[in-house]
Amino acid sequence: MEDTIELAKREFKDNPNLDKAIDLITNTGVKKRHIIQPIELASLHPGFGYRNAIFEYQSKRLVPGVIEEALGHADITAKNISAIIYVSCSGFLMPSLTAWLINKMGFPLDTVQIPISQMGCAAGGAAINRALDFIVAHPDSNVLIVSCEFCSLSYQPTDGDIGSLLSDGLFGDAITAAVVTAHSGNGLELQRNSSYLIPETDEWIRYAVKDTGFHFRLDKRVPGTMKPLAPVMTEFAHAHGWEIDKLDYYIIHAGGPRILDDLCKYLGVQREQFSFSRDTLVNCGNIASSVVFEAYRRMHESSLFKTGGKAIIAGFGPGIVAEMCLSQWR
Repeated sequence: MEDTIELAKREFKDNPNLDKAIDLITNTGVKKRHIIQPIELASLHPGFGYRNAIFEYQSKRLVPGVIEEALGHADITAKNISAIIYVSCSGFLMPSLTAWLINKMGFPLDTVQIPISQMGCAAGGAAINRALDFIVAHPDSNVLIVSCEFCSLSYQPTDGDIGSLLSDGLFGDAITAAVVTAHSGNGLELQRNSSYLIPETDEWIRYAVKDTGFHFRLDKRVPGTMKPLAPVMTEFAHAHGWEIDKLDYYIIHAGGPRILDDLCKYLGVQREQFSFSRDTLVNCGNIASSVVFEAYRRMHESSLFKTGGKAIIAGFGPGIVAEMCLSQWR
């Protein structure tokens, strides 16, 4: 955070929004982020083509190792994978990185490729939901999910509005991977999924795509969206016979502190129920579609899960859309 504020003071010293933006960055609670380049390079703008080349190079360099770790946790190999769901909102490749992975890592040539590139932070939840849908349609299958988010490549040194300055201090970079399998084992059993779009909010979180790349646009009304989403989540759990305020685990997208605070308030759950999402925000920043996987990893490594424990996974993103999944620890 200190490096971010120092950079903001240097690059935007004459900007009238600077003081307010620094207050907002401080109030996010983000203490540390990981970014794909040193912060001094992230503040330069050599052009969209160069930045996208960095995205391609670094994703090909780093994604395979993360996949190998996920496959190892699931005790399977690349040859056992039936589909790859690849999500990212911070770079563009065609063909998708999935084609390169199939060629380089030994996935079957008939592996189904499902790239998701335009759902932003909600894509982590969407990937989990589409994996469940695939397995229901294709019994005995295994789905690999990969999230590759290099949000720092969208830093725009010429954008001095408050929303842009805040995003410069909020988003971090991450790669995560997970296996969803039809076979029994230790993990969260995905049981029911749902999507919900808040009407007339499609302009609230978006990219303005220009010659210089992706310019993040964030409406000040976004933090208030948890109030209309909470009843939707409540009804979603109720339709499954569960009570939303009595679940054991909440794996929630950490878009910012107010998102988490408001959701606790409107769902009627205690702050500590979201502690792992908050921990992810503090130590990684908002890592877009990777948040739900990183929060889950932190919960898993703390030996928190108990047999029969009920959980909700929820990601929120542009649309504004919520992608939700109910699951139970087995």
